[in-house]
Amino acid sequence: MNIEILVLVGAAAVLIFSMILALASRYKKCPSDRILVVYGKVGSGKSAQCYHGGAAFIWPIIQDYQYLSLTPLPIDIKLEGALSKQNIRVNTPSTFTVGISTEPGVMENAAERLLGLTLQHVNELAKDIIFGQMRVVIATMDIEEINADRDKLIANISTGVEVELKKVGLRLINVNVQDITDASGYIDALGQEAASKAIAEAKIKVAEADRDGEIGSAAAQRDKRIAVSNANAEATRGENTAAVDIANSNAQRRSAQAEADRLATAAEKVAEAKVLEEAYAAEQKAEQQRAERERATQHANIVVPAEIAKERQIVEADAEAEKARRIQQGMSDAVRSEKQAEADGIKFVQIAEAEGIRAKLLAEAEGAQAVLTGKAKGFKDLVESCSGPQGAQQMLVTELLPQLVREQVQAISNLQIDKITVWDGGAGANGKSSTANFLSGFGSVVPPLHELARNAGIELPEYLGKMAEEEVKSPPIVAPIAPPKNAE
Repeated sequence: MNIEILVLVGAAAVLIFSMILALASRYKKCPSDRILVVYGKVGSGKSAQCYHGGAAFIWPIIQDYQYLSLTPLPIDIKLEGALSKQNIRVNTPSTFTVGISTEPGVMENAAERLLGLTLQHVNELAKDIIFGQMRVVIATMDIEEINADRDKLIANISTGVEVELKKVGLRLINVNVQDITDASGYIDALGQEAASKAIAEAKIKVAEADRDGEIGSAAAQRDKRIAVSNANAEATRGENTAAVDIANSNAQRRSAQAEADRLATAAEKVAEAKVLEEAYAAEQKAEQQRAERERATQHANIVVPAEIAKERQIVEADAEAEKARRIQQGMSDAVRSEKQAEADGIKFVQIAEAEGIRAKLLAEAEGAQAVLTGKAKGFKDLVESCSGPQGAQQMLVTELLPQLVREQVQAISNLQIDKITVWDGGAGANGKSSTANFLSGFGSVVPPLHELARNAGIELPEYLGKMAEEEVKSPPIVAPIAPPKNAE
């Protein structure tokens, strides 16, 4: 009895242990490089339940499981003769790397379409999908775009292929376009064109580097010439400043001499003071205008031709540079720079010479102005010392009376009278004889002193006599009388 109980207990234990082992064996863990696909009765209307990582219990009888490998599959695509957008056939050998996707929803597609297939079958399926999508993508692109923009080509292929691969549960890991060729040689021509362009650009860069070196050398020479020209201009400016100081000193000396001459010649010049003052002012203005005209003339004769010559040289240098650039790849740029530097140096020298001439003319004008100003000041002081212009005029006229009398005497001093015949009939009504009347009337042809002064706008003082009432009211008209050769 005890033995039977022990047998039953042992059998029960074995059965329980076997059930535990069986249940344990149905608990499946999913490795990281695989997808666990549980199929059978998985519930919720699904055909399979996919697990990436973790574990799942597989119910016996109603469920089963398989694994999908996540190992990447390299696929060589030898695409040849694909038509581009320009109807040019293109060869694009490429290598694609694909694998089963772990994205939720896409794993179920892989479980439905790839479960049970070998890697060779998956490879062939993916290759067919990639072939078709590559032809579609290339048909939408130009040859230039396919050849020049590899990133865009790969992006377009990846976008198109990825969508189709997801339908079977795959994902695109990598795309490597090995080469792009065409049967017509169009891409080779594009490559030769690009190579020629690159070679030309490299040559241009070398020529530009040589040009920059020549330009640097020419710039150094130009700076040297400019420095020398500036030094010469500074020396000339110093000489001109010294000349201006000398001119100012001479002007002061002439002003002092004019002041001394004013005291000696004031009596002779006061009558002409106003006229001379206006004349000097006009002369001063004329001198200033002449100085401006001389300055403008010097500018037009020196600076403007220099600038025109500079511009002409620049234009000629540009033309020569364009011609030489097409022949010698831009080697004449340095020549143009040297010519421009020479033109700049000539311009600086001519400007310095023009400044020197201008300073000299200004010094002469300032000297003349100082002399005229001194004379005008002397006349002004004389007028103020005589209590007004009228007193000054009267004083000058008084001093000029000897000269006026001398002029009156000279009016008849040169008369040549060959013969005078007088018939004297005795005494006249006023007690004078005819001869006396003739002589007294002959003297009246001399211009009266008071009349001369009044014509000049001056009234003589009373101590020199005054005119009769009838003469004041009706001044005689004095006309020059030609002296007769014979008076009978």
